[in-house]
Amino acid sequence: MGPDSRSERIQVLVAEQAALRGVRVGVVDVCTAAVAALPVGGAGLSAMSGTARSHPLCSTDDISEQLEELQLTLGEGPCVDAFRHGSAVLTPDLLTRGLQDRWMVFAYAALEAGARAVFALPLQMGAISLGVLDLYAQVPVRLDAEELADALAFADLATLVLLDARIDETGAPHGGRAEDLGAYRAEIDQASGVLTVQLGVDIEEAFVRLRGHAFAQGRRLAEVAADVVARRLRFSPDGEPDQADEET
Repeated sequence: MGPDSRSERIQVLVAEQAALRGVRVGVVDVCTAAVAALPVGGAGLSAMSGTARSHPLCSTDDISEQLEELQLTLGEGPCVDAFRHGSAVLTPDLLTRGLQDRWMVFAYAALEAGARAVFALPLQMGAISLGVLDLYAQVPVRLDAEELADALAFADLATLVLLDARIDETGAPHGGRAEDLGAYRAEIDQASGVLTVQLGVDIEEAFVRLRGHAFAQGRRLAEVAADVVARRLRFSPDGEPDQADEET
């Protein structure tokens, strides 16, 4: 399965969960859809930062809620390692020799909570790291290549949802349909490409500048990206971005 078709399928699954709730797509819908699609028993998602206090945003059941709280409280576990190193941490069996030494407190506490396998997937785009999506199972589980690709696609979509979200207690963002999410991602990619030319930087730095401007102005990332693509907003290497009238 190609990456585009996989991404589209994942978007549809998540949008269906939001439709069942009658609301816009939120990170809770990503977690719920991932549990339905993968051989796991639950999912949780935490917002994490190297400079601010990390906090859980959603969980699908009591066990996943405990896992999120445990890792953020203890400062150890797959979630913490995934965020720190920026790569997936796959733990098919917490009873594997050596894990008790690696996560001295978490491994035991997670087993006590009812988790046997934990998969932690970082939420990141370019240089931006937003948190981690955690999946767990109550029995030993190994994700095959297709399942892992799906899990990573869910994490990728969760990243997009978080990037454009004004987070409230439900994690609900502005926007919601699957086609909206796909268009949103394409416009951000396009805007980042425009900034590589305007600023003479690589794509990751361009995205950082785009996100930083949106944050500083208190605007949605999608709105800023749309202005860049439409040439209503132009970035300069030596100064603040210039807002101009829309070109005809």
